[in-house]
Amino acid sequence: MASSADLALANRLADAAGEAIRPLFRGSWTDERKGDSSPVTEVDRAAEAAMRAILEVERPDDGIIGEEYGTRNEGAVRQWVLDPIDGTISFMAGRPIFGTLISLMEGGFPVLGVIDQPIARERWVGRIGHDTTFNGKVARTRGCRSLADAVLATSSPHYFSSEEADDYMALAQAVAQDKRQGMIVYGGDCYNYGLLASGHLDVICEAGLQLFDFAALVPIVEGAGGVMCDWSGEPLHAASDGRVLALGEPARLEDVLEAMGRANAQGHDHGH
Repeated sequence: MASSADLALANRLADAAGEAIRPLFRGSWTDERKGDSSPVTEVDRAAEAAMRAILEVERPDDGIIGEEYGTRNEGAVRQWVLDPIDGTISFMAGRPIFGTLISLMEGGFPVLGVIDQPIARERWVGRIGHDTTFNGKVARTRGCRSLADAVLATSSPHYFSSEEADDYMALAQAVAQDKRQGMIVYGGDCYNYGLLASGHLDVICEAGLQLFDFAALVPIVEGAGGVMCDWSGEPLHAASDGRVLALGEPARLEDVLEAMGRANAQGHDHGH
């Protein structure tokens, strides 16, 4: 389990990342494309380096899995998972809806998570066995009577394969019904999960996420009363395939899986 000392350390890491990011937001920095052609800036690297420097002193025996600088102490039971800027494209476009993600995993499962938005100075913190907080106050998801009442979010339809896009569009149809403007928002990356934890969104559907994209989100969503799982309804862990659902109202999970053609999918994810 994550201790109060772990919590304090995670908050220090978020502070350090924010100090590296804030002076350069909407400023001048260089960017390049990584091997998978996703963008990275010197700001991503500076923010991760600031966090790793603290961990190397404070927790030399713990592992680190970072988006920019890779893995340290791979065999450690406790792993700190870092994504210095989740939503780099939003950062580059001057949109303050990116976030720094910090997670502590034990035995492959996330036990502590932080979403920090350093420009708006908004921070969601989740710890297994405790209420999720938003800027220090308890955050709760909201109820949702049916998918037709839901607000659905995804970062970008371009992250889905053609088959995944079909499943997503089936879910979008169940939410939008025949309304021209269904309650669906695009963009947002990790910020959407904070909004869901605080009761502003109901369902998030994404694919292609890496461990550092989703590990921090799980304790935050679940500690606020929601549920996170893969597209088969299974809990998320270090070996999950990157297809992620988050719901503020756990009772709607069967409806979501059914809409996506994945009802009763546990163990036999059809089409794969």
